[in-house]
Amino acid sequence: MVKLTTIKTNIALIVVLVSTLFAIPAMAQQGFQLPQEVVDRSADIYSEGTRLTAHIFTPKAASPNEKLPAIIMAQGWGGTQSSLFWNAAQFARAGYYAVTFDFRGWGESDSRVILTSPMAASDDLKFRAEVRAVREVMDPMDMGMDWLNVLHWIQGEDQVDVDKIGVWGSSMAAGFAIYAAANDSRVKAIHSQVTGTVDGRGTGTAEQALQESTARARGELDYPEPRERWNGLQGYPIYARFTGYNPAEQLKLNDTVALQIVLAEKEEYGTNPGAMEVYANHDGPKNLVVIPDIKHYDIYTVARQQAQDLALSWFDKHLK
Repeated sequence: MVKLTTIKTNIALIVVLVSTLFAIPAMAQQGFQLPQEVVDRSADIYSEGTRLTAHIFTPKAASPNEKLPAIIMAQGWGGTQSSLFWNAAQFARAGYYAVTFDFRGWGESDSRVILTSPMAASDDLKFRAEVRAVREVMDPMDMGMDWLNVLHWIQGEDQVDVDKIGVWGSSMAAGFAIYAAANDSRVKAIHSQVTGTVDGRGTGTAEQALQESTARARGELDYPEPRERWNGLQGYPIYARFTGYNPAEQLKLNDTVALQIVLAEKEEYGTNPGAMEVYANHDGPKNLVVIPDIKHYDIYTVARQQAQDLALSWFDKHLK
């Protein structure tokens, strides 16, 4: 792997580490107030050996061994779980075991790391090395695997009814939620809102994608800096990892899952047609709602309560 050779890169990494060490707690950042009837705790979940930080919201009145329907949640491109605490708390108030989490390299979770110089011996299982954190990049295969590992983790929770698990995703994570359900038939219901990419093959095989992927495979291109911007979004894509990401096709593997898609009528990212095609091709229970007169990010402001009500109604119907 290419060594870090520039002062600029080293300074950027130091800034990220310092900002992480002195970050304001996520709840304080969002001005979030936990409802009195809800309790929360954090948990460590391991995804391919890397620690994810999750937050669990449950009804205060629920006993430790009471079996609750569960909802797993994550945010989209450039987002972190702290923006979902309000939604998760609302689900908990309604009797759910709600889990939010940050992907590897985002928010409160640890980063995947790569070597900055060759190993001394290829058969060493334990060794000391200089490494670089891969942080705040968009890697749909890693992120999809994080979803699956959270699903595996939740199977061991005493308070979870493992026959009643739903997934909730917004924007890019709305596609990840579909990916998770497609690859784990234990998921019984999906709420996918302002659905982002559901077929990454075009992104992964574009000319720029092929050039960057070749350069990175040859050790000529390092990983992007944290939150490097791409098309106005924070978090640069690892193009080669989009080629195999196709939840639209994979959802056929779980054609009985209950699928709800909620879209913005004035969606500016051009992703509505792909989401509508997923809906049209799905054979299981399904519901499509297009909220009139809103754009993509309005789902978090003026349409937040409407989208939350739609999600709760869908999960109540299929998980309770």
